[in-house]
Amino acid sequence: MFWIKQIVIGDGERGLLYRNRRAERILAPGVYRYFDPFGRIVVAMHDMTRPEYAGADAEALMAAGLFAGSFLVADIDTDEVGLVFKNGKLEDILMPGTRKLYWQAMVPVRVETVSLADSLSIRADVANRLRQLGVIGKVAIAVDVPEEWAGLVFIDGKLQGVLASGAYAYWNFGKNVTAEVIDLRVQSLEVSGQELLTRDRVSLRVNLAATLRVVDPIAARTRVAKYLDYVYRELQYGLRKAVSAKTLDELLGDKASLDADIFAYVRGRVVELGLEVQGVGVKDVILPGEMKDILNSVVQAEKAAQANVIRRREEANATRSLLNTAKLIEGSPVLMRLKELEALEKVTEKIDKFTVFGGLDGVLNEVIGLKT
Repeated sequence: MFWIKQIVIGDGERGLLYRNRRAERILAPGVYRYFDPFGRIVVAMHDMTRPEYAGADAEALMAAGLFAGSFLVADIDTDEVGLVFKNGKLEDILMPGTRKLYWQAMVPVRVETVSLADSLSIRADVANRLRQLGVIGKVAIAVDVPEEWAGLVFIDGKLQGVLASGAYAYWNFGKNVTAEVIDLRVQSLEVSGQELLTRDRVSLRVNLAATLRVVDPIAARTRVAKYLDYVYRELQYGLRKAVSAKTLDELLGDKASLDADIFAYVRGRVVELGLEVQGVGVKDVILPGEMKDILNSVVQAEKAAQANVIRRREEANATRSLLNTAKLIEGSPVLMRLKELEALEKVTEKIDKFTVFGGLDGVLNEVIGLKT
C-alpha cells in the first residue's frame, strides 16, 4: 500500500530513524515496514565501515545522551590531544577541544587522551605511526638529530633541553615549538685575502685556516647569534694584531710564533661561548711584486757572498795541500820517483804510441824527470 514505507538495511549499514524530525531508534541490518501516511518517518543510512558519525546532528545526539550503547563520544579537553585507534591501530588525531561521535559497530574504536600540560613530547610509537600516516607535519614538530649533532628544543622561546642523536616529535597545539640542530663535529674555517701591514710598514696579504668544534651547544646557541661569524671576525682581529706586532723578517723567519699568537688570542675570546679552537695556522703570506723583487735580490746577494767565501776557503785548502806535498817530495827521493811515474801515466793516456829505448832504466831515467 502507498502508506506503508519499506526500509532495507544492509549488513554493513545502520539506519537512524527519525519521526517528526526527532531521532527515535537505530535500525540494525534487515527489512522494516512502517505505516506512514503523512511522511513523518525518515531513515538516514550510515556506512559502518566508516565509524565516524557523519550526521549533522552529532552535537544534539551527544547532548541528549541518546543511544549510549551504540556510540562512543570523544570529548577532548582544551589541553589534551585525542588518539583515535581503529582495530587497535592509531588512525587519527583529535585536536584539543574536539567533540566527535563514533559508531560502535563493525570497527572497534578507542580514543586515548594525552595531556599537553605535562609534556609536549610524543611517544616514539605514536610518532612512528604518524610518520607512516604522513600527518606528523600537520600536528607535530619532528626533530631528527644525526650522529655527532645535538638538538635544542624551544617552547614559547624557552629552552627545554638538549637532545642526543635520534628522532623526536613534539605536539604543536597551543604552543610555539621550534627546534635546532647543532653540528658537534670538528669544523674548518678559512680567512682569506687579508690585507695587513707589518710593524715595519710592509704591506702583505695573509691566508689563515682554523679548526674548531662546539663543546657546549647551549652556550653556542644562546650567548651569540651566529657563532661561526663571531669566530671568523675574531680570527681577523687576532691575525691583524699578531702581524702588526712583527717585522717582515720576523714573520718570514718564524711563522710558528705567528700561529701561536693568533691561537692564544682567539681561544681566550671564544671559550665562554661553548667553542673550542683546536688549531690555527697561516697558510700563505703573499707579498706584493716589488717586495718580491727586493727579497729575491737580497737572497741572491747573500747566496753569492756565501759562494765566494766557500770558493776562497777551498782555494786556500788546495794551496795548503800543494805546499805540504812539495815539502814531502823534497825530503823523499822515492816519493819524487812515484810522482814522476804518475806524471808518465797521465801522459801515456793521451798518446797513441810510446817508444822506449834502454829498457826499464830508460823509462825511469831518461823519459821523464822532475827537477826540484
